Amino acid sequence: MELDWITPLQAAEKWGIKDRRVQAMCANGDIEGVVKFGRVWLIPKNAQKPKDGRINNRRVVAKSKITDGES
Repeated sequence: MELDWITPLQAAEKWGIKDRRVQAMCANGDIEGVVKFGRVWLIPKNAQKPKDGRINNRRVVAKSKITDGES
C-alpha cells in the first residue's frame, strides 16, 4: 500500500532544505494541499516546492554599502 502523504522531514530531504523551514511553509499556507493531523503536518506526495519568499537583508546592505574615499 502506497501512501499519498509525506512528512516535513521527507519533503525537506526531497527539496534540499531544512525540515523546520518546511514546517514554517506549512504553517504559512505556502504548500498547497497540506493538512495538519494532530501535531504532524502531512504534505501531498506530489506537492511542489514553493518559492522561498524570505528577504535576505544582507544582500541589500552589501549593495548599498559605501566605502570611505569613493565618490
